[in-house]
Amino acid sequence: MAEQQRIPLSTYRLQFNREFTFADAARLVPYLDRLGVSHAYASPYLKARAGSSHGYDIVDHSELNPEIGDGESFHHFVNTLHDHGMGQILDLVPNHMAIFGNDNAWWLDVLENGPTSAYAMFFDIDWRPIKEVLRGKVLIPVLGDHYGQVLEDGQLTLEFEVERGEFSVWYWEHRFPIDPATYPVILESGMEDLSGSRSDQNPALQDLQALITSFGHLPARWDQSGDRLAERRRDKEIHKRHLAELCHRAPEIAEYVNACVERFNGTAGKGPSFDALHRLLEQQAYRLAFWQVASDDINYRRFFDINELAGLRQEEPVVFEHTHHLVLQLMQDGSLDGVRIDHPDGLYDPADYYRQLQKAGSRALSPEKTPTVSPVPPFYLVVEKILGTHEHLPDDWPVHGTTGYDFANLLSGLLVFPDSENELTRLYNRFTGNRREFDELLFEKKKLVIKTQLSSELAVLANMLDQIAQHNRYTRDFTLNGLRNALMVIVASFPVYRTYVSGSTPLKEEDRRYIDWAVAWAKKRSPATDISIFDFAKDVLLGEETMLENEELRRQALAFTMKFQQYTAPVMAKGMEDTAFYVYNRLISLNEVGGDPRRFCLSVSAFHHTNAERLQHWPATMLSTSTHDTKRSEDVRARINVISELPNEWQRHVSRWSRLNRTKKMMVDDESAPSRNDEYFLYQTLVGAWPLHLEDNHGLEAFRGRIRDYMLKAVKEAKVHTSWINPNEEYEKAVVHFVESLLSDTNNRFLSDFQPFVERVSRFGLFNSLSQVTLKLTSPGVPDIYQGNELWEFALVDPDNRHPVDYALRKRLLDDLIGQRPNTNLARDLMDHIDDGRIKLFITWRLLTLRRRFPRLFLEGEYTPLATEGAMSEHLCAFAREDRGQWLVVVVPRWFTRLMTDSNRPTGELVWIDTQVEWPFKGRFRNWFTDEVFETESDRIPAADLIHNFPAAVLISGAENT
Repeated sequence: MAEQQRIPLSTYRLQFNREFTFADAARLVPYLDRLGVSHAYASPYLKARAGSSHGYDIVDHSELNPEIGDGESFHHFVNTLHDHGMGQILDLVPNHMAIFGNDNAWWLDVLENGPTSAYAMFFDIDWRPIKEVLRGKVLIPVLGDHYGQVLEDGQLTLEFEVERGEFSVWYWEHRFPIDPATYPVILESGMEDLSGSRSDQNPALQDLQALITSFGHLPARWDQSGDRLAERRRDKEIHKRHLAELCHRAPEIAEYVNACVERFNGTAGKGPSFDALHRLLEQQAYRLAFWQVASDDINYRRFFDINELAGLRQEEPVVFEHTHHLVLQLMQDGSLDGVRIDHPDGLYDPADYYRQLQKAGSRALSPEKTPTVSPVPPFYLVVEKILGTHEHLPDDWPVHGTTGYDFANLLSGLLVFPDSENELTRLYNRFTGNRREFDELLFEKKKLVIKTQLSSELAVLANMLDQIAQHNRYTRDFTLNGLRNALMVIVASFPVYRTYVSGSTPLKEEDRRYIDWAVAWAKKRSPATDISIFDFAKDVLLGEETMLENEELRRQALAFTMKFQQYTAPVMAKGMEDTAFYVYNRLISLNEVGGDPRRFCLSVSAFHHTNAERLQHWPATMLSTSTHDTKRSEDVRARINVISELPNEWQRHVSRWSRLNRTKKMMVDDESAPSRNDEYFLYQTLVGAWPLHLEDNHGLEAFRGRIRDYMLKAVKEAKVHTSWINPNEEYEKAVVHFVESLLSDTNNRFLSDFQPFVERVSRFGLFNSLSQVTLKLTSPGVPDIYQGNELWEFALVDPDNRHPVDYALRKRLLDDLIGQRPNTNLARDLMDHIDDGRIKLFITWRLLTLRRRFPRLFLEGEYTPLATEGAMSEHLCAFAREDRGQWLVVVVPRWFTRLMTDSNRPTGELVWIDTQVEWPFKGRFRNWFTDEVFETESDRIPAADLIHNFPAAVLISGAENT
C-alpha cells in the first residue's frame, strides 16, 4: 500500500494564471474532493513572464509566480489539499525558459557578458556559429522589422538606470544590457562639454574619469581565463555601484550621464544621428535582428520555433541544480507528490535526466539515505512523450508512463466505424481534389518546416557532419550542401519524434530500426545520384566504429547524434501536429496530438491488448482525453467520430452546404477562397463544436467569434494559403467573411439545413462521450480530467480551451447528485436530460469514488477481456478487472447510429436483441450506476439486462457495495 499512496488514483488538471490563483484553487478543493479526485494536477506555477496565461514561459525557477500567489497562499492551497486527503502533481518545464522582456536575470546576464557570463552554459548557445559576424555573440530575433529600419525609426533607445548604475538599450518592453566594458564609449561621448571644468577642482569629475578608466580596464567578455573571469564578474558590479553612488552624490554628473545618453538616441528619420548607437550595439554580446531572420541564423536552441523560449542544458549538473531546487524542496516538505515533464524530447539525454531527477528526488525525500536509481521512482513521474503508432516507451526509463495522449487516440479509434474508411476517403478526395497520401503530405510538410522555420539548426548539423566527413578519405568529397540536403530528407523521413542514442548506454535495437527506416526512405525520396552520402550519415548516427577511426571522431559523432536527436522532435511536432493535421482533413477527430490519421480505427481486441500491455508495463501511466494541448476537447472528437457512421448522409449534406455557400466565397489570386479543403475542415469543425444550447443571437455571435478566430489560426497553421511567417491578408479576409456569412443570423439557408443534422449527430456524440469517459475511468492507468470536462465541453485548440470554468454550476450539480441515491429512476432521468451534462458528471463522480474505494483493484487489478456474441456484439466493448477476489465488470456500447435506429436510447431489448456478454463470474454484482443487482448461474448474460436503464454498465462484485 505504500506504493499505492504515492500513485494518484486520478488527477484533475488546473490551469493557473492571474485569473485562477492558489486562493481560487484552495476554494475549489472541497468540490474536487467530493467529485472523488485524488490529486490536483497543476499547470506550471513557477515565476513566468508577466501576464502569462499558461506558465510555460518561466523566467525564474527559484520563485513561485507572484501573479498566482505567494508562499502563504500556496501553502494554504497545499494544506487544504492535505486536509481533504488529496495530493498534488506539478507540470515541470525543464527544457526551456522565456528570455525576452526584462524578467530573466540569467539571460540578461548572458546578454551583458556573453561567454563570460556565469549563466552562459545554462543556455544551449553556439558561440562559434557558421556565420562569422555572430562569433562570440547571440542572435536576438525580436525586432518587428529590419534592424536598420527599427534603429532609424527611433524604436531602440539607450537608457540609464541610475539606481543600479547600468546602461541598457530598450525595444518596447525588451531590455538589452550594455557590456560594462563599453561604458566608456557612452561616458566619454560628452567630455568636450566638460572641457571647461578642471578635474582638480571637481572631485566628482575626477571620480567619473577614474570610473571611465576602470570600466575600460575590465577584462574582455571573451577572456575566460580563471583570474580574469573572476575579476570581470567582481569589478563590473563594483564599478556600476560606484557610478550609481556618484550620480546620487553629484547631480551634475547625473545630468551629464543623461546628456550622454541623449546623444546616442538619434532623431527618427535622420539616419546619421543613429550611427553612435549602432556602433555601440555592434560592440555587444548580442546582435539584434528582424524576427524572420531566426530561421536561418539563430544560434541558440529554442522550444520548437518560438524565439522567446530558449533551450536549457539540463545535462549540466549546475543547471539541473538551479532549475530544480525549489521543486525538490516542495517534494521534501510534502507539497508535491509528483511531476509531469513537459517536452522531454527537447532534452539532450532524456533518460539520463530522468535518472538524475529520480536521484535528486530520492535525496530530497530521504536525505539520510544514499540516492540510488530504482525501477520505480520515489515520486510519481510521467513524461509528455508523444509515441508513434508502433512505438513503445523505453522500458528502462525510471518513469511511471506518459501523459496519456496515446490513450486518447485509442479511444477515438475504438469509436470510429471501420467500414466507412474507403467511403470517407473517396468523398474527401472528390470534394477537395486531394490526391496525396498522408505519408507524402507529412514528408513535404516536414521539409517545409525545415526550410522556413528550422533551417538554421539544420545548417549547424550539416556543418558538424561535414567536420566528421573531412577526416576520412572515403567521405571527404561529400559537399556541405550535399550533406545538408541529405540530412533534410532523413529528418523529414523520420518515423518517430526522436531516437535515444546515448554515449552512456548501448545502442538499442529500436533506435537502430528507426534510423535504418529513415535512411532507407530518404534514399528512395532523394534525387541525389550518389546515395552513399546517406550511408555515411547512418554510420555516424549509429556510431559505427569502422567509420570513426579514433576517440576524437567518436566524440564528434556522438555530439552530432545528440544534437540530431534534439532536432527531429520539433520537426515532427511542427510538421505533423502543427501543419499536416490542418491539411489532411479526411476525418479531423483523428488529427490529434499523439494520433495518426493513417490509423483510421481500432478493433475491440486491439483495445484489450493495449490495455493488458499497459497494465503489465506501465500501470500508472496517465490516461487523458482532453488536455491544454489537445487539438479538440474529448466531446468534440466524440461527436466528429459520428461522421464515420454516417458517410452517405454526410456526403449529401456537405454537397448541399457547398452549393448553398458558394456565393459566400471570395476570389483571391484568381482562386475561390477559402479553398475546398479549408471548407471541408470548417464543416467538420462546426459539427464538432456546435453548442448544445444557442439561446439567442448573442450566443450565435459568441460562437461565430470563436470559429472565426479558430479558423484564422487553422489556415495559418496549414501553411498552404497563408501562414504566421507570410500572412496572406486577402485570404484571411475571405475566411473571415465565409465564417461570418455561414453563421449569420438572418435568412440563413445553410443553418436551416445544418442545425437539424448537427442536433441529430450531437445526440449520438454525447453517448460516444459517455462510453469514452467510462473507459477512461476504468481502464488500467491513472485517469486525468482536464478542468471543466466533467460536464460537456466543446472546446477547440488553445486558446479556446483555456476559458474560465463555471465551477459554481458544477458544484451545484454535484451537490444535487450526491443528495440522491443512485437508482434506475435517476439513471433514466439523467439519460432523458442528457443535454444538461449531469449524466457525464454523474459517471465521473461515481467512478472516481469507486476508484477511491478500491484503489488496488484499479491500480493493480488483473485485466480480462469479455467476449460478446449476437447481432449487436460488435457494438460492445466489455472487460473485467480483478484483485484478490474483488471483481469489476465494464460494458460500454459504441457506434450508436446503428444501435438507435428505432430507439431514442441505446438501451433495452429492442436495441440489444439477442446480444450476450460473457459472464464467467459467480455471486452477486451491483450496477454502480443504477443500483441494480445481478446474479446468474449462466456463463452468458443478456446485454439488454446490463444496459437497460443506463447507456453504460459498471458492476462491482458483492451486493453490499453501494
